[in-house]
Amino acid sequence: MSRYSIDCRETPSEQNCTVSIAADAEDELLEAAVQHAITVHGHTDSPELRQEMVNHFKESPSA
Repeated sequence: MSRYSIDCRETPSEQNCTVSIAADAEDELLEAAVQHAITVHGHTDSPELRQEMVNHFKESPSA
């Protein structure tokens, strides 16, 4: 079983955000990451934003 994560430190931002989000399911991670991008970074939900998020997902074995 894999664990998926995304880390704001890997994408430059004006806020210098240090949030990292992880989940066991890609769809769960995507929803959390999109909500973070909207709420904290002021992005608008769109198919392009969602694809960009998925492109930044990292997969690792779960412990």
